[in-house]
Amino acid sequence: MTHQGPAQDRVIASPVGLIAGGGVLPFAVADSLLARNITPVFFALKGICDPVAVARFQHHWVPIGQLGRLTKLMRSENCRDLVFIGTLVRPALSEIRLDWGTLRAMRHILSSFRGGDDHLLTGIGRIFEQDGFRLLGIKDVAPDLLMPSGSLTRAVPDTNAEADIAKGREVLRALSPFDIGQATVVIDGHVVGVEDIEGTDGLLARVAHLREQGRIRAKPGRGVLVKAPKSGQDLRFDLPTLGPRTIERAAAAQLAGIAIVAGNTIVAEPQLMIEAADTAGLFVTGLPA
Repeated sequence: MTHQGPAQDRVIASPVGLIAGGGVLPFAVADSLLARNITPVFFALKGICDPVAVARFQHHWVPIGQLGRLTKLMRSENCRDLVFIGTLVRPALSEIRLDWGTLRAMRHILSSFRGGDDHLLTGIGRIFEQDGFRLLGIKDVAPDLLMPSGSLTRAVPDTNAEADIAKGREVLRALSPFDIGQATVVIDGHVVGVEDIEGTDGLLARVAHLREQGRIRAKPGRGVLVKAPKSGQDLRFDLPTLGPRTIERAAAAQLAGIAIVAGNTIVAEPQLMIEAADTAGLFVTGLPA
C-alpha cells in the first residue's frame, strides 16, 4: 500500500517525534515544524545522529534495536505522530543491541529485513503503528522542503537533456519492482549507471571515474542525473534527497544537470544548492510526478 495523503488532510499533533539518523535533513524538518509552532522531539539514533546539531533541541539518545526503550520515551513525551528522517546504513542483525520490546517484535523485524530498504522501513513503521503511533512523511510535516516543479537554476535542459531525462524515467520505472535505487545517469541516450547500495554519491563517483578512464566518450556538460521515488513506494520513507553535495558530485561527473520529481523529492538546503548549481553551470529541474 502506498501512503501519500496530502498534508492538508492530516492534523499534526504537537509534539512530533523525529526518529533521527544522520545528515542535515532531520534539523531542517525540525526548523520547519518550529516555524509552524509544532514542537519537535528528537529520538536520536546513537552513533548516527549529529550530537552537536541535536543539542539545541529536546532530545533523547536511543541505540538501534532498543524498540522497547524508544516506545517508552515516545509515550513519556506524548509523541503520537512520528517521522523517520535522516540517513541510515542498514545494520547487520548481529550489530543490534536488543531489548525486550525488540525481542517481542523480532518475527516482524526479521520479515522486514528480507527485502529492499522500502520494504524494511515500511515493515518497521507497521510495528510502531500497531503500538498506537502514527507514521507521517515529509509531505505531512515539512512540505516546504519538497522540490517544486520547473527549473530552479539559470541553466535549463536542452533537447538532448530532455531526451536523457525521458530515458532515465523509463529506466527507474522498470527497476522499481526490484527496490534497488532511486537514481540513474543517462548520457546521450546511454544508461551509464544506476544507483545501488552506495547511494547517489557513489553513482556519481563511478561516472566521474569512468570519464577519467575514457570509458565515457561524451563531451563534458552532457548527461543527466535523474532521481525519482520507486513506483508504489511508501512515500513516508526514504524519499530521494537533493542538496549541495549532490551538485558538487554531478559537476565532478561533468553532467549537464539534474532532474528530480517535484513534490516527491526533498531539497535539504535549497539556497546553497541553487547557488552551487549556478556556479557550476548545471540545471536543476523539477519533473511532473
